Amino acid sequence: MKSYLAAAVQMTSLPDLSKNLAQAEDWIELAVRQGAELVCLPENFSFLGSEDAKMLQAETIAQRSEKFLKTMAQRHQITLLGGGFPVPTGHGQVYNTALLVGPSGEELARYEKVHLFDVNLPDGNTYQESKTVLAGTQLPPVYPSDEFGNLGLSVCYDVRFPELYRHLAHKGAEVLIVPAAFTAYTGKDHWQVLLQARAIENTCYVIAPAQTGKHFGIRQSHGHAMIIDPWGIVLANAGDKPGVAIAAIAPTRIEQVRRQMPSLQHRVFVS
Repeated sequence: MKSYLAAAVQMTSLPDLSKNLAQAEDWIELAVRQGAELVCLPENFSFLGSEDAKMLQAETIAQRSEKFLKTMAQRHQITLLGGGFPVPTGHGQVYNTALLVGPSGEELARYEKVHLFDVNLPDGNTYQESKTVLAGTQLPPVYPSDEFGNLGLSVCYDVRFPELYRHLAHKGAEVLIVPAAFTAYTGKDHWQVLLQARAIENTCYVIAPAQTGKHFGIRQSHGHAMIIDPWGIVLANAGDKPGVAIAAIAPTRIEQVRRQMPSLQHRVFVS
């Protein structure tokens, strides 16, 4: 693993596939110009609309999203994470799929979100992700990269389930990626503290690309895409506007924190 720059992209995705991909392309190019070699896009980067609209276009969204990720990675010679897009299961539902792609356009890792967001919030928004999304059945993978370290994948609501990240740490993860479309209502109180907790308890970097602003109807996301170091320090925060959070990922920092706080070695209950 080397020292490198990572980017967490922040978007305001809409119910418009073409506009979203154009917006994502702009932010990827900006991140690359600033030196980022690992670029991460948020959940729903290619489409954020009603569940009905998503399902009507699911096949197209899946095909164009995957092609886009492979094209961008190859064009810019980067490793690129598409944080979540619908992939039809063939049984009337979709998987919420995160895809990691390498500089040659090759698929490196794929994760189908296991924790689905079925929540009624006091702000008037009701979410029932399981209505259209089939939960994945496999724990997320850790992709071993000689350049970027061991990358652990997850998606949004997963961040509330620490056992998932403990699994990733147990499998050797050094960098945890948490692409999200966190709601404005919950995000103001929970987003940053949850991300810092996952970084601190697993002594890992956290890269968290995010959605921000108003998407459709009353759907609104919190923003604040960020990169956090293994001590829990926020290295970069994109605020509440579309943009990019960029920070250095350094193997020496992981080694330093794990020497100072060797909590992973002190676990009593290890599954």
